[in-house]
Amino acid sequence: MRTTAWGTQGLEASVEGLGAMGMSAFYGDRDDTESTATLNRALDLGVTMIDTAEIYGPFLNERLIGQAIGSRRDEFALATKFATHIEDDGTMGPPDGSPAYARRALERSLKNLGMETIDLYYLHRVDPTIPIEETVGAMAEFVAEGKVRHLGLSEAAPETIRRAHATHPITAIQTEYSLFERSPEVNGVLDTTRELGIEFVAYSPLGRGVLTGAISSPADLPEGDWRRNMPRFGDENMTHNLTVVDKVRALAGAKGVTPGQLALAWVLHQDGVVAIPGTKRRTYLEENVAAVDVELTDEDLAALADAAPVGVTLGDRYDEAGMRAVHV
Repeated sequence: MRTTAWGTQGLEASVEGLGAMGMSAFYGDRDDTESTATLNRALDLGVTMIDTAEIYGPFLNERLIGQAIGSRRDEFALATKFATHIEDDGTMGPPDGSPAYARRALERSLKNLGMETIDLYYLHRVDPTIPIEETVGAMAEFVAEGKVRHLGLSEAAPETIRRAHATHPITAIQTEYSLFERSPEVNGVLDTTRELGIEFVAYSPLGRGVLTGAISSPADLPEGDWRRNMPRFGDENMTHNLTVVDKVRALAGAKGVTPGQLALAWVLHQDGVVAIPGTKRRTYLEENVAAVDVELTDEDLAALADAAPVGVTLGDRYDEAGMRAVHV
């Protein structure tokens, strides 16, 4: 695994991190034993960025990470996030970017993780009722106190990113990005991060698993899987979207790699972009890590861009409420 500078504020981590969300929430049943093994295997393979959030569970994922690899704290950078107002009993409310809630969330995350410092602390979604300067100003206090090393935002619009960065240097912007979701190329987010020297962190770089070729219909998703409610996974939309996967599969076969490895390699070949594919199984982790060694020629990149041009997929990536919370 290669490491790289994440942005220009001094954070160093692997070019491919591990998104831990699915270990504890949204994607079917939990298996903490396998998740623990996967987290440790990731560190063994040189994956040095582990990504979580307080809402994953809520709190379950942070606690899992603390218990699974807390003793190996000096081997990885830890990213976590806050945004939705969550009571200690797990009851969830609206977005809350207030300084008071930011403080409460930070202290609770540190406790749940069993850690003294968070390497990268994200605002998971922008609270439109609170000026971003107030939220980031509060987060900057955490840096001054030594409880947080670097700051990030998730799913923020270019103007919000600029205002946040003017308040305190932003290290990373996390947004969905893949061959299935190329909107950051046209909505100004990628241009903004490149201009400001902020790292672009691609989450769901495998199109929430579809680009691996392992999902052929919504019926393949386990009961209780959050993706069943996403428009992009509806029957008609999925039928169209799988035609894109077929094209990626053909190109992958010609290179002797899996569709998922090719899709991940495409993301990692984009300037100023790192990726945090999520998995809760060691086999998929090892497949994903191998994508770092896949070299793509200009012809390969052009063929992939042609197979999955901007706007090729059908269906929004979230329901109506979810879409209102992105690009804010």
